[in-house]
Amino acid sequence: MSTITGTKPAFDFQAAALRLKNVAIKTPLQYNRNLSKKYQCNVYLKREDLQVVRSYKLRGAYNMMKSLSAEQLASGVVCASAGNHAQGFAYSCKKLNVKGIVFMPVITPNQKINQTKMFGEDNVEIKLVGDNYDECAAAAKEFTKANNMTFIHPFDEPRVMEGQATVGMEILEQFDSSSSGDGGIDYLFLPVGGGGLASGVGTYFKAWSPKTKIIGVEPEGSPSMYKAFQEGGPVTLTTIDTFVDGAAVKRSGDLTYKICREVLDGLHLSPEGKVCSVILQLYTQDAIVAEPAGALAVSALSDYAGEIKGKNVVCVVSGGNNDIDRMNEIKERSLQYEGLKHYFLIRFAQRPGALKEFVNNVLGPDDDITRFEYMQKHNKETGPALVGIELKRKEDYGVLLSNLKKFNINYTELKKDDNMFGYVV
Repeated sequence: MSTITGTKPAFDFQAAALRLKNVAIKTPLQYNRNLSKKYQCNVYLKREDLQVVRSYKLRGAYNMMKSLSAEQLASGVVCASAGNHAQGFAYSCKKLNVKGIVFMPVITPNQKINQTKMFGEDNVEIKLVGDNYDECAAAAKEFTKANNMTFIHPFDEPRVMEGQATVGMEILEQFDSSSSGDGGIDYLFLPVGGGGLASGVGTYFKAWSPKTKIIGVEPEGSPSMYKAFQEGGPVTLTTIDTFVDGAAVKRSGDLTYKICREVLDGLHLSPEGKVCSVILQLYTQDAIVAEPAGALAVSALSDYAGEIKGKNVVCVVSGGNNDIDRMNEIKERSLQYEGLKHYFLIRFAQRPGALKEFVNNVLGPDDDITRFEYMQKHNKETGPALVGIELKRKEDYGVLLSNLKKFNINYTELKKDDNMFGYVV
């Protein structure tokens, strides 16, 4: 039996799987040797980054659209998204030969716009509206109502969650059929944004693998579901860090919140810098190109190292739509998180040899200046400079600070939480 009812919506997982049979790829569940060795357990990665649109979002969008009546499809469909949902939606429009309107914020990178056009071709029209997702979504819903079309929500809709649940169906099928599947899955780590994937997969696992502990992982800078758990219901965050764009929403879904409260055994916040470190590790060690949201689940493993030791663990790599132009930012955030990159405003004495003395006396043998911006001030004793210093070892930071004080360097360290940091770094 594949239908789950009760306090949750009526999910028919088998029907969703049949709808998606010739549309979505059954992505591999891969044993990861590096992560397994690091955490002394069996770590498997569900590779949704290898999906046809490089994310799981196709599953929910197509399942909902395929569930609509012929009249609804003929009237057209609408979505609001700047990323993976738009691409899954566009692919579904092409597959079903349906007219679709995609609303995207004006600031959406051209790479994502072009990807959406590529998947949808002549079946989709893109409208750039608003400076952020919330403004974009409001315009999309007004347009949908005015034109008697159907809005395909990215997460807070039963048929969308039902489609995402097929990720969980595949995990259990693939794990049970693997030679090392004895004992079942002990831990399942899922990325959480609006909550659609966690709701669908979580519901399926609670029915078919109730012993599995399900951990939702959310970006620290956009903790909408975490706040909802704290407040007893969805709340709208005033500001968020949109870096983990595939999981950064100001407000969790009303329905997904209720379901996640029931099916998640834990909800964990992961710093954006840590996510960046995992992106780089997956790429260099395993040649996996994960987007920030795709690395989110894996980033939580270090905080659960004691609990997962000796266990069977699955992490969903939810997407691989990583724009190459973001790599410098990813490296920068990773270095800062690892304590290897620091910024200072240094007031150098305006005389010959001041910089040479700084390099020789303050910097350690492996320290490197990676950024230097200096403006000479006439008729002034000192001139300010922005100096970025990269360390080889985290422990060298203490030596650096000690040298700054020892040689009476006039400096101000810029911390990530300072307003000035965002302006100059």
